[in-house]
Amino acid sequence: MIRPDDQIDVLIAGGGFVGLTLAIALRQGLGPQFSVTVADPMLGRSHADDERASAIVAAARRLFETLGVWQSVAEEAQPILDMVVTDSRLDDAVRPVFLTFAGDIEPGEPFAHMIENRFLIAALEAKAKAAGVTFHASAVGKVTPDGEHVLAELNDGAAFSARLLAAADGARSSIRERAGIAVHGWNYGQSAIVVNVGHERDHGGRAEEHFLPAGPFAILPLKGRRSSIVWTEATREAERIAALPDDAFHAELEQRFKLHLGEITTVGARRVHPLGFFVARSFVAERIALLGDAAHVIHPIAGQGLNMGLKDVAALAEVIVDAARLGLDPGAATVLERYQRWRRFDTMTMGLATDGLNRLFSNHSAVLRLARDVGLGMVERAPNLKRLFIREAAGLVGEVPKLLRGEPL
Repeated sequence: MIRPDDQIDVLIAGGGFVGLTLAIALRQGLGPQFSVTVADPMLGRSHADDERASAIVAAARRLFETLGVWQSVAEEAQPILDMVVTDSRLDDAVRPVFLTFAGDIEPGEPFAHMIENRFLIAALEAKAKAAGVTFHASAVGKVTPDGEHVLAELNDGAAFSARLLAAADGARSSIRERAGIAVHGWNYGQSAIVVNVGHERDHGGRAEEHFLPAGPFAILPLKGRRSSIVWTEATREAERIAALPDDAFHAELEQRFKLHLGEITTVGARRVHPLGFFVARSFVAERIALLGDAAHVIHPIAGQGLNMGLKDVAALAEVIVDAARLGLDPGAATVLERYQRWRRFDTMTMGLATDGLNRLFSNHSAVLRLARDVGLGMVERAPNLKRLFIREAAGLVGEVPKLLRGEPL
């Protein structure tokens, strides 16, 4: 039974980056009279042991800065000041650089930062609490649209009646499944080994993307003499490498990392993540909006996964705030359809682009290697095209939502 005091405006399923950012944006945009609850069994738990890191592009950094979150984590964020792209075989003695990206989006504004997840999630939780967002440490279970509301029963027995349910509950979204929304896509037969490393020399803020036949090997700079590695292999090979004893794992890592930053040491746990490309057939259902991994999963080759989820947040928050200020129902079909039109085409475009890049580079074809190296060389000699690519990667091309432009709602 839904009790009157459980009637709210928006219920957000998922207390990760995407769900918390949406909650903050809605409360700041619409004030204390607009009730927002985040439901996730992981809320309130310590993230101190989370060694993962994420790339935050310039547009996403503007969003966090506008919401007052970035200021509390800026000291922990490592700007990416330079990026090099190579294409070689594993046993090649030399890795020629085919493409470089350097410079700022705007003066003093790098195109991306790397930050450890634990710092950012803690800042988001603190800001959400300060904004008056209600936390409920349980997962959303049964969901039933009921005219002007959606009824949500949580696994701990609590229940809410909301005008909108925002599903930010991950790639295996139970809400998406219960809403009957199909997912189209495919597995790559690849997995990413993710691990942090320490090194003797300073990285100077340089990121490196080494394209090897098995897949990209990315070195992403962290604060201090550390880097985050995202290392793609065929799934069985990734699982084999990750399970190796320390000495054997170090040998495999060093063969790919090389010694340009001196001796390297593994810092923290090794994680293996299967890779695929999946997009929900629809981003909306009756009084339900999907965002983040619940709506789309893409290859990490361009580091856009989380940033696409933050684009979803910025677009959904803007359409909800616009509707609510006009006295309209934020969960109405017309409001949600505006969100879907805004985000689905961009998602498909980015997803297919990363899929194409992965297929182009993750192979042993000498013909394709020659063609892509010629293409990379042409881009390297076309500064205007390079600037466009950088702005695209930074999330600043197309119809950019206000928060991603650094403008409050």
